[in-house]
Amino acid sequence: MNARAREKPRADPRWTLAACVLASSLSFVEGSVLNVALPALRASYGAGAAEVQWVVNAYLLPLSALLLLGGALGDHFGRRRLLLFGTSLFTVASVLCALAPSLGLLFAARAAQGIGAALLLPNSLALLNAAYEGEKRGQAVGIWAAAGAAAAAVAPLIGGWLVDNVGWPAIFYINIPLGLGAILLAFIFVSESSDASAGRTDYKGAFLATAGLGGTTYGLTRWSSSGEVDLVVGATVIAGLRCSRCSCGSKEHAGTAR
Repeated sequence: MNARAREKPRADPRWTLAACVLASSLSFVEGSVLNVALPALRASYGAGAAEVQWVVNAYLLPLSALLLLGGALGDHFGRRRLLLFGTSLFTVASVLCALAPSLGLLFAARAAQGIGAALLLPNSLALLNAAYEGEKRGQAVGIWAAAGAAAAAVAPLIGGWLVDNVGWPAIFYINIPLGLGAILLAFIFVSESSDASAGRTDYKGAFLATAGLGGTTYGLTRWSSSGEVDLVVGATVIAGLRCSRCSCGSKEHAGTAR
C-alpha cells in the first residue's frame, strides 16, 4: 500500500488551502515588510548599517539553507506536523522579535523565524499537492502562489504605516493572527500526509549549507561595510565556499543512498 492510500481523506480541501495560504503568507510578508523598518531599527538599537543588515540576513540564511531539509522532514515525519511546528515556531519568534531588548536577541529570534519558514513553506505546498488532484491541484497551487505574491506586495505599505504610527515592533505583531489562524485551521481540518518511500534526510548537508551561506554572507557584508578585503573577509568567504561545496557532495551522497 503506498503512502497516498494510507492518508486520511480531507474534511474539506478548501480549508487545507486556507490553512496553507495563511501559513505561507507569514514567510512572504516577513520577506518584504522588514525593509521599511530598518531605519527605525537602526535608530532604536543605535546600530550601524552592517549590523542592521544582519537583521535581514539572520532570517534569509536559515530559510535558504534549510528549505529542502524542511520538505524532507515533512516527507518522513508528516507534513501537517511540520507545518504546525514551523508555523508555531515562526509565530513565537515573531513575538520575541518585537520584544527583543538587544540586537543580539533580535538576530536569534530572526533566525528562529527563518527556521520556522523553512519548515512551513515546503510542507504547505506538499499538503496542497496531497489534498487536490488533476486540474484542481494546479488551481490550488496558483491561488497559493498568487496569495503569497499579493501579501509580499501589500506588506511594505502596511509596514510603513505601522512603523510611522505605531512603532517598528508592530510589524512583527501582525504575524500573530496569521499564525494562529493557520494553526487552528490546520489542526482542525488538515489531515496528515507523508511519503514513506522518501530517501534519508541529509542533516550533514543542511548544516554545511547553512555554515557555507553564513560564512560567505558574513565576509561579503564585512567587505561592503569596510571597503577592504582583510584576513577575516578572505577566511570567511573561502571557508563558506568550501562548506557549500561539501554540502553539495553530501547531497549527492544522500541521493545515491536512497
